Amino acid sequence: ASTPGMRQAHRFARLAGLVAVLGSGAGCATHSTLSLDRAVVAYDRSVVDLVSKLLLLNIARSYRDEPMHFTTVSSIAATYDVQFTAGVGPALTGDMGYLPMPFVGVSSAENPTLSLTPMQGEEFTQRLLTPFEERKLTMLLRQGYDVDALLRLAGAQILLRDKGQEQVCTNSPADRAGYTAFRRMVAHLSSVQDRHALRAEPLQFTFERQVPSSEASPDDLRRFQEDPASVRYDEQSKTYHVSTHVVGRVIITNYEFSTLPLADLTALYQEANQLPSNDVLIDIRAAHSVGEYPIHGVLRLRSFLNVLTFLGRGISEEREFHVAPDPRTPALAENPVHALEISVGKTTPKGATVSVDLGGRTFAVRPEQGYQWNKKAFSILCQLFQMSVAPTTPPPPLITIAK
Repeated sequence: ASTPGMRQAHRFARLAGLVAVLGSGAGCATHSTLSLDRAVVAYDRSVVDLVSKLLLLNIARSYRDEPMHFTTVSSIAATYDVQFTAGVGPALTGDMGYLPMPFVGVSSAENPTLSLTPMQGEEFTQRLLTPFEERKLTMLLRQGYDVDALLRLAGAQILLRDKGQEQVCTNSPADRAGYTAFRRMVAHLSSVQDRHALRAEPLQFTFERQVPSSEASPDDLRRFQEDPASVRYDEQSKTYHVSTHVVGRVIITNYEFSTLPLADLTALYQEANQLPSNDVLIDIRAAHSVGEYPIHGVLRLRSFLNVLTFLGRGISEEREFHVAPDPRTPALAENPVHALEISVGKTTPKGATVSVDLGGRTFAVRPEQGYQWNKKAFSILCQLFQMSVAPTTPPPPLITIAK
């Protein structure tokens, strides 16, 4: 026969079992979801911080004339182990009798595995040594990135072309005259952009030609049949009028292509299409809006390694200097001395968000009051690194570190 105490024990046991079932379902799901949310955000912040410090570390290596090297996080795998325990045990009641008490416990463990990939061989060549392509620069310009900050980092030189003569303006303080001319042209492009007149678009126009029916080749007739919408036949003159839509390279301008005559468009098309993929044609014309300072030349882009080298040498070896805008350029809101100023000292400057130590010295992105030019430039530098060419060959063996 069951006693009241035994019946009470059974009721507590059933209650504990119910608590365990409900708690394990809801508690584990909630706990694992919260852990996953925290982990994803924490890993994302860690990877961004790692990339920022690697960039700054390699600028410091360039300053010290040391070899550059990158190690990237290629994957993160995290295993979550959540354990739930529940049961019934006796309470400490002394001589008062037996009182069963339910108990519940939850424990969790996280085991992340980071896969690190050393950048070397073909990947190093493609991502760091290959100059940026025109399409990457124009992609950023068309999204509203500041042209002055972008070109002062990624631009190697502007080759001016005027009446058959060429002048090389190098973005290097060692070439004082060339650097001054480069800075003034970039400053004027910034002014054009501030006034919403800067365009970085693929050259497009419609080219029309006439083909007498007596001179039309079999290939011409086949193309006419494949695209009849682009052909109009004049029965009276026995002539085919052929319209061809032409799409060329991206050109940085202060006008719309539809405002130019066909002869000018054809000349621009031929000039731009002869350029390498890391060159961009600039054509700022006086006859159009905000054309106070005409520029016709070729912008040559750097490799990412050269960008870091430029910044490293700019710390002391080849320091940038102030360049006033051209007298024809309207007043600018921002014209800082440095494309990206890096401070070097014994301690981290107050307010610095990114810093690394190398050779007993601290390198940091110099903090500023007011307009945060250095922060903006460093953000563009990170964006350029992420946009660098991806490897076309299999990556080297991974170094897997389990924490």
